[in-house]
Amino acid sequence: MNESFIAKLQSLRSHYGRGLTISSGYRCPDHPIEKKKAKPGTHSSGHAADIKISHGAAVELLTLALRSGAFTGIGIQQKGSHGSRFLHLDDKEMGPTRPTIWSY
Repeated sequence: MNESFIAKLQSLRSHYGRGLTISSGYRCPDHPIEKKKAKPGTHSSGHAADIKISHGAAVELLTLALRSGAFTGIGIQQKGSHGSRFLHLDDKEMGPTRPTIWSY
């Protein structure tokens, strides 16, 4: 994982005041999800994490992440069973498509 990205996650966790359960962090280029992509994603560069979270806790963490300004990519998966819900956070460089937010 990228050291700068980890510092941003730690700051977010400190403001949140509780632990964060990371369901996906760094993915090697041979990871099945990464192999399906045309070009490597933010997980394969160590600049992304998926955090297992749902309900009001997800709203609280999302609000803190947006206010921090540290993350340029936010993906929201809040459908399905509670164990499959998560927030994706990344800090890919700013550009024409960043910052951005999406849902799965």
